[in-house]
Amino acid sequence: MATLVHSIPSISFLSSLTLQPLKIKTHKKSLSTSRSEPIKTLTCTTSKPNNKSPTMDGRKPTSKKTRKSSYGTSRRSVLKKTFIQEQVTFTSQLSSDPHVGIIGGGMAGLLCALSLEKRGVKSTVFDTGIHGLGGRMGTRVIDPQPLIFDHAAQFFTVSDPRFSELVDDWLEKGLVRQWQGIIGELEVGGQFLPFPSSTPRYISVNGMRSLADSILSQTCMVNVVRPCWISKLEPFNGMWHLSENGKPCGQFDIIVIAHNGKCANRLLASSGLPLIARQMKTLGLSSIWALLAAFEDPLPIPTGATPFEGAFVKGVDSLSWMGNNSAKLLGSKTNSPHCWTFFSTAAYGKRNKVPQENIPTATAEKVKTGMLEGVEAALGLPKDSLQQPFYSRVQLWGAALPTNTPGIPCIFDPHGRAGICGDWLLGSNLESAALSGMALANHIADYLRSGGARPEEFALGLNKEFQTLEGHDIGQFSGLESSTGASPIQAYQLST
Repeated sequence: MATLVHSIPSISFLSSLTLQPLKIKTHKKSLSTSRSEPIKTLTCTTSKPNNKSPTMDGRKPTSKKTRKSSYGTSRRSVLKKTFIQEQVTFTSQLSSDPHVGIIGGGMAGLLCALSLEKRGVKSTVFDTGIHGLGGRMGTRVIDPQPLIFDHAAQFFTVSDPRFSELVDDWLEKGLVRQWQGIIGELEVGGQFLPFPSSTPRYISVNGMRSLADSILSQTCMVNVVRPCWISKLEPFNGMWHLSENGKPCGQFDIIVIAHNGKCANRLLASSGLPLIARQMKTLGLSSIWALLAAFEDPLPIPTGATPFEGAFVKGVDSLSWMGNNSAKLLGSKTNSPHCWTFFSTAAYGKRNKVPQENIPTATAEKVKTGMLEGVEAALGLPKDSLQQPFYSRVQLWGAALPTNTPGIPCIFDPHGRAGICGDWLLGSNLESAALSGMALANHIADYLRSGGARPEEFALGLNKEFQTLEGHDIGQFSGLESSTGASPIQAYQLST
């Protein structure tokens, strides 16, 4: 989809922000002011601009002498002195033509935008993807062969009728198809147990990213801006102003955070949304290494084992999944190189975690070696007998999988006019991401329909306690079990 930048609507002259302090627990020695000193509620009302106030189009003065914070005082200095982030409370009327800013173009963000359009609400999706949308619905194509890898989400299943309706539409349009290849559990040493084929598994026909890029292809009320890394949220004149390293990116009635991890935490740290920030900060995330490897010859299948296209690996420290992308996407009879995606365990990711934006060469080589040794062990091959890939690449998903969850579809702060959606709120898979985005969109549409007159009725999940998830490596979804039928097992996928 072509990059579109939304034009900025006019700003209301008369609006107000009420800033209510929320105390953050800190050690006594870290406070720069006395604990007995009362914390004052900061209230600021903006009116028609003059030579000392923001200009008519909402921009702030460029003169150093007249430059002031939109709060009427330096909000950064207040934070520094009191270690308090004030809750932003919008009291101005909502726009007659509201606009929602969605930060994150994975499945949750995309389905939020699509569902908002169905309710007559326009939105702009900001995504950091250079090659396309999708977040962890990523597909990497290496020319000139070409080599193709789904390097995050491998497939998805359907259990909810709302998601089923979407998938049926994707099937009709030829965007997705059932994955008929055999997958199952691979025990260390080469023992393979296939899953039954009763539960349909779906893949995008040209890799997962093609589905992400197609979801909004026929929308008329959704703009997409990428690559764009929103670095600041600022409430001003009754609207949220978004920017990327000082460059204005538009103003919005409501914002949606549709990504997580340290980047989201930094974005929310001084945004004026302490309740939203606290919930995001509570989220625990594990790290997963992905190894993309292309081989000239097929990998040897254990004697007597069923040839498989995907396997959840058990009993190997460095490996939790292995999937044959060439067979899955191009067909088992293809003469192209054999492209495999391998995922590590969460424990292996934790032990070898480094900054994912700058992976040291030594760490990359260590992880590659360790994971290929894991492939040998899983297949029951003699040590050092596995053929070396002619192409390989490692990638660290630093915020891959949740370790805890509030178990609710979305979070919404009506006073701050901001919400959160994502797979981690319901379960780590594509269906959960889609349902979360849809739920938040409908909640926002209902809030807008109310005119924002009763905000307390629309608060959702701001104080919801998180529950620890049982240990698993690559998410979880129901419906798959081993062919023995003895007991249900957890099956996995890396999702948005």
